[in-house]
Amino acid sequence: MNSRFTDWIWHIGGSLALAPGQSEEEAFDRLTPLFRRSGTSHERANDRLTFRKKDQAAQDEMAVFDGGVLRIENEPAGRVLHYRLTSRALLFCFLAPLLFLAFGQATVALGKLDKPAAEASDKSAKEQKALPQNPIDKALGAPAPEKPKKDGKEEQDRKSSPTAAYVFAAMFAALYVAGRFIESRRVNMLFRQSLG
Repeated sequence: MNSRFTDWIWHIGGSLALAPGQSEEEAFDRLTPLFRRSGTSHERANDRLTFRKKDQAAQDEMAVFDGGVLRIENEPAGRVLHYRLTSRALLFCFLAPLLFLAFGQATVALGKLDKPAAEASDKSAKEQKALPQNPIDKALGAPAPEKPKKDGKEEQDRKSSPTAAYVFAAMFAALYVAGRFIESRRVNMLFRQSLG
Protein backbone atom coordinates (compact mmCIF):
# COMPACT_ATOMS: atom_id res chain seq x y z
CA MET A 1 0.00 0.00 0.00
CA ASN A 2 1.26 3.45 -0.90
CA SER A 3 2.17 5.39 2.26
CA ARG A 4 0.65 8.65 1.00
CA PHE A 5 -2.80 7.11 1.47
CA THR A 6 -2.12 6.46 5.16
CA ASP A 7 0.27 9.30 6.08
CA TRP A 8 -2.63 11.67 6.81
CA ILE A 9 -3.40 9.59 9.91
CA TRP A 10 -0.42 10.84 11.92
CA HIS A 11 0.78 13.82 9.86
CA ILE A 12 -0.46 17.38 10.18
CA GLY A 13 0.38 19.83 7.45
CA GLY A 14 -0.41 23.40 6.64
CA SER A 15 0.90 26.66 5.34
CA LEU A 16 1.21 30.22 6.55
CA ALA A 17 1.98 33.37 4.56
CA LEU A 18 4.96 35.35 5.82
CA ALA A 19 4.72 39.07 6.43
CA PRO A 20 5.67 41.16 3.39
CA GLY A 21 9.41 41.69 3.29
CA GLN A 22 10.13 38.99 5.90
CA SER A 23 13.16 36.97 4.78
CA GLU A 24 13.70 33.24 5.21
CA GLU A 25 16.50 33.92 7.67
CA GLU A 26 14.36 36.22 9.80
CA ALA A 27 11.40 33.80 9.76
CA PHE A 28 13.53 30.85 10.88
CA ASP A 29 15.22 32.99 13.54
CA ARG A 30 11.79 33.72 15.00
CA LEU A 31 10.72 30.04 14.84
CA THR A 32 13.96 28.59 16.26
CA PRO A 33 13.08 29.25 19.96
CA LEU A 34 10.22 26.73 19.59
CA PHE A 35 12.84 24.06 18.92
CA ARG A 36 15.22 24.93 21.76
CA ARG A 37 13.45 22.67 24.22
CA SER A 38 14.63 19.68 26.19
CA GLY A 39 14.67 16.56 24.01
CA THR A 40 14.41 18.53 20.75
CA SER A 41 17.06 18.68 18.07
CA HIS A 42 16.80 20.81 14.94
CA GLU A 43 18.77 21.54 11.83
CA ARG A 44 18.52 24.47 9.42
CA ALA A 45 19.55 24.32 5.79
CA ASN A 46 18.72 27.15 3.37
CA ASP A 47 14.93 27.18 3.07
CA ARG A 48 14.26 24.22 5.36
CA LEU A 49 14.17 23.51 9.10
CA THR A 50 13.98 19.88 10.26
CA PHE A 51 13.36 18.91 13.87
CA ARG A 52 13.12 15.73 15.96
CA LYS A 53 11.81 15.27 19.47
CA LYS A 54 12.67 12.49 21.89
CA ASP A 55 11.33 12.21 25.44
CA GLN A 56 9.84 15.68 25.14
CA ALA A 57 8.54 17.38 28.26
CA ALA A 58 4.80 17.82 28.69
CA GLN A 59 5.36 21.59 29.07
CA ASP A 60 6.68 21.79 25.50
CA GLU A 61 4.12 23.60 23.31
CA MET A 62 4.79 21.08 20.55
CA ALA A 63 5.05 17.96 22.73
CA VAL A 64 2.41 16.14 20.65
CA PHE A 65 4.72 16.15 17.62
CA ASP A 66 7.75 13.87 17.26
CA GLY A 67 9.31 15.57 14.28
CA GLY A 68 8.66 17.53 11.16
CA VAL A 69 9.86 19.71 8.34
CA LEU A 70 9.25 23.43 7.87
CA ARG A 71 10.15 25.00 4.53
CA ILE A 72 9.71 28.42 3.01
CA GLU A 73 8.77 28.73 -0.64
CA ASN A 74 8.53 31.76 -2.88
CA GLU A 75 5.06 31.97 -4.39
CA PRO A 76 3.44 34.64 -6.57
CA ALA A 77 1.69 36.16 -3.53
CA GLY A 78 4.92 36.19 -1.50
CA ARG A 79 6.87 33.86 0.76
CA VAL A 80 4.89 31.03 2.39
CA LEU A 81 5.88 28.74 5.26
CA HIS A 82 4.81 25.14 4.62
CA TYR A 83 4.99 22.62 7.46
CA ARG A 84 4.48 18.89 7.79
CA LEU A 85 4.59 17.44 11.32
CA THR A 86 4.39 13.85 12.54
CA SER A 87 2.72 12.65 15.73
CA ARG A 88 2.82 9.15 17.20
CA ALA A 89 0.18 10.24 19.73
CA LEU A 90 -2.29 10.79 16.87
CA LEU A 91 -1.37 7.40 15.42
CA PHE A 92 -2.01 5.67 18.76
CA CYS A 93 -5.35 7.49 19.14
CA PHE A 94 -6.28 6.32 15.63
CA LEU A 95 -5.33 2.68 16.31
CA ALA A 96 -6.80 2.44 19.83
CA PRO A 97 -10.47 2.34 18.67
CA LEU A 98 -9.61 -0.50 16.30
CA LEU A 99 -7.99 -2.40 19.16
CA PHE A 100 -10.99 -1.92 21.46
CA LEU A 101 -13.42 -2.88 18.68
CA ALA A 102 -11.40 -6.08 18.26
CA PHE A 103 -11.69 -6.70 22.02
CA GLY A 104 -15.45 -6.15 21.82
CA GLN A 105 -15.83 -8.58 18.91
CA ALA A 106 -13.65 -11.15 20.68
CA THR A 107 -15.86 -10.82 23.76
CA VAL A 108 -18.97 -11.42 21.65
CA ALA A 109 -17.36 -14.44 19.96
CA LEU A 110 -16.24 -15.92 23.28
CA GLY A 111 -19.72 -15.33 24.68
CA LYS A 112 -21.18 -17.35 21.80
CA LEU A 113 -18.68 -20.15 22.42
CA ASP A 114 -19.51 -20.23 26.15
CA LYS A 115 -23.27 -20.13 25.54
CA PRO A 116 -23.75 -23.92 25.02
CA ALA A 117 -21.89 -24.64 28.28
CA ALA A 118 -23.98 -22.04 30.14
CA GLU A 119 -27.21 -23.47 28.69
CA ALA A 120 -26.16 -27.00 29.72
CA SER A 121 -25.48 -25.86 33.28
CA ASP A 122 -28.88 -24.05 33.38
CA LYS A 123 -30.58 -27.21 32.12
CA SER A 124 -28.91 -29.36 34.76
CA ALA A 125 -29.85 -26.80 37.43
CA LYS A 126 -33.49 -26.92 36.34
CA GLU A 127 -33.49 -30.71 36.37
CA GLN A 128 -32.00 -30.76 39.82
CA LYS A 129 -34.64 -31.24 42.47
CA ALA A 130 -34.52 -30.00 46.01
CA LEU A 131 -31.61 -31.64 47.78
CA PRO A 132 -32.61 -34.08 50.52
CA GLN A 133 -31.99 -32.86 54.03
CA ASN A 134 -29.95 -34.91 56.41
CA PRO A 135 -32.12 -36.25 59.28
CA ILE A 136 -29.72 -34.87 61.89
CA ASP A 137 -29.92 -31.38 60.32
CA LYS A 138 -33.69 -31.71 60.25
CA ALA A 139 -33.79 -32.71 63.92
CA LEU A 140 -31.60 -29.75 64.86
CA GLY A 141 -33.92 -27.37 62.97
CA ALA A 142 -31.53 -26.40 60.20
CA PRO A 143 -33.20 -24.91 57.11
CA ALA A 144 -33.57 -27.11 54.05
CA PRO A 145 -30.97 -26.70 51.27
CA GLU A 146 -31.96 -24.19 48.64
CA LYS A 147 -32.19 -24.87 44.91
CA PRO A 148 -29.35 -23.46 42.81
CA LYS A 149 -29.99 -19.84 41.86
CA LYS A 150 -30.13 -18.55 38.29
CA ASP A 151 -27.65 -15.74 39.01
CA GLY A 152 -24.92 -17.66 37.20
CA LYS A 153 -26.46 -16.90 33.81
CA GLU A 154 -26.86 -13.20 34.58
CA GLU A 155 -23.27 -13.06 35.79
CA GLN A 156 -22.12 -14.83 32.61
CA ASP A 157 -24.03 -12.30 30.46
CA ARG A 158 -22.47 -9.43 32.39
CA LYS A 159 -18.97 -10.85 31.98
CA SER A 160 -19.33 -11.29 28.23
CA SER A 161 -20.71 -7.81 27.52
CA PRO A 162 -18.69 -5.86 24.92
CA THR A 163 -20.10 -2.50 26.06
CA ALA A 164 -16.96 -1.35 27.88
CA ALA A 165 -14.80 -2.06 24.82
CA TYR A 166 -17.18 -0.09 22.59
CA VAL A 167 -17.22 2.84 25.03
CA PHE A 168 -13.40 3.01 25.02
CA ALA A 169 -13.35 2.73 21.22
CA ALA A 170 -15.76 5.69 20.98
CA MET A 171 -13.70 7.71 23.47
CA PHE A 172 -10.45 7.23 21.55
CA ALA A 173 -12.16 7.92 18.20
CA ALA A 174 -13.50 11.22 19.59
CA LEU A 175 -10.06 11.98 21.04
CA TYR A 176 -8.45 11.39 17.64
CA VAL A 177 -10.90 13.60 15.73
CA ALA A 178 -10.71 16.39 18.32
CA GLY A 179 -6.92 16.04 18.57
CA ARG A 180 -6.41 16.41 14.82
CA PHE A 181 -8.59 19.51 14.68
CA ILE A 182 -7.26 21.14 17.85
CA GLU A 183 -3.57 20.39 17.24
CA SER A 184 -3.78 21.57 13.63
CA ARG A 185 -5.23 24.92 14.70
CA ARG A 186 -2.96 25.23 17.73
CA VAL A 187 0.28 24.68 15.82
CA ASN A 188 -0.83 27.12 13.11
CA MET A 189 -1.52 29.77 15.78
CA LEU A 190 1.81 29.00 17.48
CA PHE A 191 3.74 29.53 14.24
CA ARG A 192 1.70 32.67 13.43
CA GLN A 193 2.48 34.17 16.87
CA SER A 194 6.17 33.30 16.57
CA LEU A 195 6.42 34.88 13.13
CA GLY A 196 4.26 37.89 14.07
